[in-house]
Formats: sequence, structure tokens, C-alpha cells
Amino acid sequence: MKNVDVLVIGAGAAGLAAAASVCDNGIDPQKIVIVDRQDYAGGILMQCIHNGFGLHTFGEELTGPEYAQRYIDIVNAKKIEMLLSSTVVDIINHDDCKEVIVISPRQGLLRVKTKAIILSMGCRERTRGSINIPGSRPAGIFTAGLVQKLVNMEGYMPGKEFVIVGSGDIGLIMARRLTLEGAKVKAVLEIQPYPGGLERNIVQCLDDFDIPLYTSHAVTNVIGTNRVKAVEVSELTGGKTLIPKMKIDCDTLMLSVGLIPENELSLTAGVKLNPATSGPFVSSDYMTNVKGIFACGNVLHVHDLVDFVSDESAACGKAVVEFISNNEIASQDGNITVHSGNMVRYVVPAVVKHSQPAVLRLRPVNPLENPRIKIISDTGTILADKKLQRAIPSEMITLNLNSVDSNTKSITVCFEVKNGN
Repeated sequence: MKNVDVLVIGAGAAGLAAAASVCDNGIDPQKIVIVDRQDYAGGILMQCIHNGFGLHTFGEELTGPEYAQRYIDIVNAKKIEMLLSSTVVDIINHDDCKEVIVISPRQGLLRVKTKAIILSMGCRERTRGSINIPGSRPAGIFTAGLVQKLVNMEGYMPGKEFVIVGSGDIGLIMARRLTLEGAKVKAVLEIQPYPGGLERNIVQCLDDFDIPLYTSHAVTNVIGTNRVKAVEVSELTGGKTLIPKMKIDCDTLMLSVGLIPENELSLTAGVKLNPATSGPFVSSDYMTNVKGIFACGNVLHVHDLVDFVSDESAACGKAVVEFISNNEIASQDGNITVHSGNMVRYVVPAVVKHSQPAVLRLRPVNPLENPRIKIISDTGTILADKKLQRAIPSEMITLNLNSVDSNTKSITVCFEVKNGN
């Protein structure tokens, strides 16, 4: 039995930043352990070889591996132990601690007793089965993250002529990457009437390379027996009606249709998930409904910038130290419940404290022009009112909430848009 104060599950951007923060806030590094099933630290960043990372955190533009290495160096300098090639298979809740079962080819079965757990397992991709694309099942259908790993880390080109379903950021970035590697990206298809990725990626990855983007379009048939030969594409009108439009010859269909927080392990520990985010319900201290289990990063909700993951995870690490030090963050009862109001897809956290300021992170349901975003208490008091030029689902919005009086039991975050928008 190994005894520690904090066990971090996941050695990606969130886990590394959280572990470093735990150490910075007073926990002995010998009492911190990071566990990751990969044989390397850094998580998904290690296959993101494009630049655009680190401007907020480090004040300079870095590639994904460079950004990850900065945090790996920080963790190694603090002499925090990392158990790589190790998989957490179970979390057992005891009254005074947590018991984590870890297996690895090097150490076999290992039991770790810990005071607190930080969940930072990241997220996974939606697959063809998640979006019900009809047609045959030939070779040549990949998720964008897998293509990214094959091209950037393994040195393989999975195809020559691509059609990309979904305009998420990974898909947009890979459209550019595949073009630079000599492939032909014939089209990017988005089922929504607006792009799903950041606007800068639309410009830099599609417009600059003359790659066509079709919004309100979907693949309605995959053609091919042994290998993809073509896809049939239909246009959506009114959000539902499919109008047959065109057939695109290709040998590879790449899916960039969203990410899902990786929370199977969370469920085994009794953590309740938010249907809107597929991540845990957490308080402003990042603690889940299970005392002593915290969550941060993409396992909590999918972020658009890794710098925001690091910020959130550092705050989570600080909250974990406060929990271990005084054990006062014992319950979400008696605090303020946060609700998603008009045109708000989700808000994190789900609970805030009366006496403490909090950071609220949210996304709109649809793109909005010139909206006002408000935080309104159950007594009708407007706690915050902010004017925005634009709000889009692909860009997370951050709001700072000052401490709220003890009479408030719930708050609602909502958008107000005039002129029918």
C-alpha cells in the first residue's frame, strides 16, 4: 500500500498543471503522484505539433509538445512522481480516504491510499456510431485525432483524398496539415448552419488553402466495399429536411464531430455527471459530489484553449490543498446553485459559495450578435451585466462573480439579445 496526499489521474495539460499547483501551495512533492496510462506525459498535446499554444500562460507562441514540455520540466524539477504506463481500474471510497487500484506492466497491481483525487483524464472523440452516418463499413473512416496521431507521431498518411465531417478545431487543423503533406481535402461538411471551430482556424486552415466549407450539410451515405470510394452529401433545410445534392469521390472520410469528457472512471467512483457537459457537477472549489474527488480540464468540460485548462487546473490544485489543510470543503449543501438560462448551453461550476468570489465558464447555444450576458439571483438582483460584441459556441466565455449575500439560494446566467437575434 502506497500512501500519498494527492493522486492525479492523467498526465496531460490539466494533470501536470494541477500537480504543480498542489506542490506550489504547500503539499510535499513526495506526497503527490501522477498516474497516466500512456508511456509518456503530455497527453494530447504531444500530437499537436502546430503552434498557437502558450500565449496566455507563457507569453509566447509554442507548439503542443513545447507547451507540454514546459510543464513536464516543472513537475520533474519539483520531483513529483509520475507513474506512466499505469492504468487506474478502480476508486474505492472510504470514510477517511480514497483507495485507488492501479495496474502497470512494471509494478503489477498497486494500491494507493490518498486524501484527495484530481480527475484530469481529458476527453475522447465522438465516432461514426455516435452520429449515425449511414452506408457501408469500408476501411478509410477515421476520427480526426487518430489521423493527427498517425501523421504527426507515427509518420503514416492514411489516405490521399479526404472529406472531413464536422468543423471542429482538430478537423480544421488537420485539413491544413493534410494539405501540407500532399493530400487533397475536397470538402469540410458541417451539419450546423455555422462553423464549429474557432474563427481564426477557419481563416488559417481553410480560407488560406482554398478548402471549401459547406455548412448545413451532412454525409447521407458512404460508398465503398473494401475501401471508401465516395460519399453522398445532402443539404439540410430547416434543420431537418435532407435535400440530395452531390457525390464526392474520396478514399478517406475523417470525422471531427466533437469531444466527450472521459468519465467512465468517474462514474465508478460515484461522481454525478452534468448532461450538458458530460463532465462532473462541481462546486466553485472544483470538488465533485464525492468528498475529496476533484475535476479539472477537459474531463470537466471541453476547452478551446489549453492555456485555460492550465488556469483552471492551477485553481483546482489550490482548492485541493485547502481541502486537505482544513477539510472545510465538505459539502455542496447550503451553497448557491447555478442555472443555465436563456441561450446558455452550460455553466461551470454548478455550485458557488456565498462568501467567495467565483469564476463562471459558459458557452451559448447558438451564435449571438451584440448580446448582453447577465447573472441574476433568485431574488431578482442583477449581480453582473456584461455587453459582448459576439458570442459563439466555439469560444468559451468567462465571467467573474463577486461574493453573494447569504440570502441568495440560486443564480441564473442568461443572454439577452435585441432586434430578434
